[in-house]
Amino acid sequence: MALTYQACLQAANVVLASGNVPTIVGEAGIGKSALVADLAQQRQAKLFTTVVSLVEKGDLVIPVPPLTSDSFVQTAQYGSLADVQFGYSHTLVAMIRYAEAHPHQEIIWFLDEFNRGTQAVQSELMNLVLQRQINTLILPEQVHLILAENPDATMAGFEHSHYGVTPGDAAIADRTTRLVLAADTTSWLKWATQVVDGAPRIAPLVTTYLAENPADLHVVADGEATVDDDLQPTPRAWERVSQALHELEQQQLFSQTAVVTAIMQGNLGMTVGTAFAGYVQEQRPGLTVKQVYRDDTAPAVFATLAPAQQQQILQLCLADQADWPLTTGSHAQRFSELLAACPADGQFAIAQAMADVPDLFEQLAAVAATTPGVDRLYQQLTAIGQRGSQIEV
Repeated sequence: MALTYQACLQAANVVLASGNVPTIVGEAGIGKSALVADLAQQRQAKLFTTVVSLVEKGDLVIPVPPLTSDSFVQTAQYGSLADVQFGYSHTLVAMIRYAEAHPHQEIIWFLDEFNRGTQAVQSELMNLVLQRQINTLILPEQVHLILAENPDATMAGFEHSHYGVTPGDAAIADRTTRLVLAADTTSWLKWATQVVDGAPRIAPLVTTYLAENPADLHVVADGEATVDDDLQPTPRAWERVSQALHELEQQQLFSQTAVVTAIMQGNLGMTVGTAFAGYVQEQRPGLTVKQVYRDDTAPAVFATLAPAQQQQILQLCLADQADWPLTTGSHAQRFSELLAACPADGQFAIAQAMADVPDLFEQLAAVAATTPGVDRLYQQLTAIGQRGSQIEV
């Protein structure tokens, strides 16, 4: 039975509390690592992580020559171990030193991508998982193990899995509790919208899109992917998209449609990536209100945009008059310049939208005589209105 993120978090907590080892099984990028990090935070445990697929046989028990007396770490309670700096024995050394310094704090050792390691590596780790001992080294009681695996075709419900994994030893499966994590948009959005250090974890553009299109959080390949759909969206991919959106904002590149689309497709695949890129262009048409009024390059950027994007930018300016009032000469001057760059039907649409803003024309008229920029905008709007009236007649 597959579990939602919150249900899997609760189940893993129960397994740990009962003194057993949970194995979190789920598709790549679905949030297994995030779940373990949240679990460690909930339990106020120190988290150590080893990516099993990146280590080789012998990393744990065979030290790298030449050896010196400093190559071996002696512990007061847990035995000795060769400290191989670039193997996962180094993690064990750090873990045991932390245990000795903090004897009452829980420690979680997360063995990620466990079944993507070789059979030899899994065998080396077996004693640690099953017997909590390797050579003379004994794991401290406060250390809890958590495994994470990708699905393989030997697992019930994953008969068509396409991952290149090494099926685990039956003894491992018998001594751990398998918890299957499924994509759950509701739980993920709750996590994604949490404010951390003054900002939500995931960009609001992502969370609003997924609230409207929940099925796009995670799409599982059916094993018959073509060149165009060899990438599929996952929660991890959406995190990368969120980071990319931040950088696009910093570099003011939302107006570069080809760049935005390529980045989204490169993370989410052609189908969802194209759809989300279109959504981004609708919501962020290339210029923020601040950029419109502050950046000297804004008119040149504006001229490169599609008419629909131009109209949306001017609509955003109208909606943000509390901070950028059009009764200010420089604001009115810039707005007038951008309005002139729109096609005639776009100009008329914006003029109509301005007519719907209570008292806006009256406010512009009141200051036009003393403010050249406002006077220009007011005369421009008058001309647009006259053209529109003639067309309607």
